[in-house]
Amino acid sequence: MVVPQAQSAVIERLGRFRTVASPGLNFLVPFLDRVRARIDLREQVVTFPPQPVITEDNLTVSIDTVVYFQVTDSRAAVYEISNYIVGVEQLTTTTLRNVVGGMTLEQALTSRDQINSQLRGVLDEATGRWGIRVARVELKAIEPPPSIQDSMEKQMRADREKRAMILNAEGQREAAIKTAEGQKQSQILAAEGQKQATIMAAEADRQSRILRAQGERAARYLQAQGQAKAIEKVFAAVKAGRPTPEVLAYQYLQTLPQMAQGDANKVWLLPSDYGNALQQFARAFAKQGDDGVFRYEQPVDDAKPPSFDDDEVSSWFDTSTDPRIAEAVREAEKVARQEVPGPLGTPTSSSAANVLRGTSGQQPQVAPVDNPPPAPPAAPPQAQAQPEPPASQTGPQPGLPLRQPGQHYGTPPGTPPGGPYPPQQPPQNPGQPPRQ
Repeated sequence: MVVPQAQSAVIERLGRFRTVASPGLNFLVPFLDRVRARIDLREQVVTFPPQPVITEDNLTVSIDTVVYFQVTDSRAAVYEISNYIVGVEQLTTTTLRNVVGGMTLEQALTSRDQINSQLRGVLDEATGRWGIRVARVELKAIEPPPSIQDSMEKQMRADREKRAMILNAEGQREAAIKTAEGQKQSQILAAEGQKQATIMAAEADRQSRILRAQGERAARYLQAQGQAKAIEKVFAAVKAGRPTPEVLAYQYLQTLPQMAQGDANKVWLLPSDYGNALQQFARAFAKQGDDGVFRYEQPVDDAKPPSFDDDEVSSWFDTSTDPRIAEAVREAEKVARQEVPGPLGTPTSSSAANVLRGTSGQQPQVAPVDNPPPAPPAAPPQAQAQPEPPASQTGPQPGLPLRQPGQHYGTPPGTPPGGPYPPQQPPQNPGQPPRQ
């Protein structure tokens, strides 16, 4: 007898177990030996129909199982159990119900590995005496009832929607956070930029105001220096010209029309005591000589003239940072240091007297700057006063005081050339109160 590879044959003689034939050629005694069963020694896969199993939460589920086993002892598989395949099937069903019955549906669905290991351990121990080794047990499918499936689907759908909403909310939150962070950074950068711009603008405005103030201060200083020089030159020219009260009165009369010009000016009235005012003015600006005549003194420089190089103002004209400002300052200093033309000409006393008398006398002669004024021409021995014009013809002259009876504006007889200096008070009437 020939036994194929991966198979074995149980041989009986006269109905009693004799041997297990291995693969190959085996000899049997006719009429005495017979083959009881042929056993497949390969690993076998047995699929069982779905089995209804009740879980711990009283839900009936249908479970399909697959058992992988192998016959290791052919004699035990034939003589220890009548049908080892049916035995493995029934043992698997009962063990599965015991294992799954202690779990809930959710645990049964999520604990496949645990169920497989428990089934394999129980089956391997129970089938060992049958000459069978259980390799592994797998659960093909766990099918709950249709109503449970609908509920599970709804639950899973709700869970998915929940997760989707959570993920969406998380995404929105992250997006909002990122957006807020971006806006925050942008606002911070914008604020920093605005701050820097404001600081730079303020600094530029401060520098411009400082430079403008320094320029105005230097300009005012130069203007004051120029005015001081001009006043000094004019004052020196006035003193050098030795003006008389008549000249001052003439210049005063020339100034009155200019003072009356302008819309905002008021009406100017010539005071009645004009002669006393001129006398006080002459005494204030002149010195009485030995002959009783008030004459001006030569100017004496008793004070230090203002200088352009004082230490306290030298820093005002520091224009090293800007060559254009330095050029402008040099031009201003050049104009300020320019020499003023010579003093004004000094009119003679006769011309001033003619002006006071209201006649068109000779024009004042202009004296040189560095030479003393020429002597006035000699008057005739007996100078007579001009006749007084009738009041009906001339009338009071504007800008001059009214003449009193017996008062003369001309040079009285015996008066030295140029008239008395200062002019004397005119005689008063007996019935007129004295002037104060």
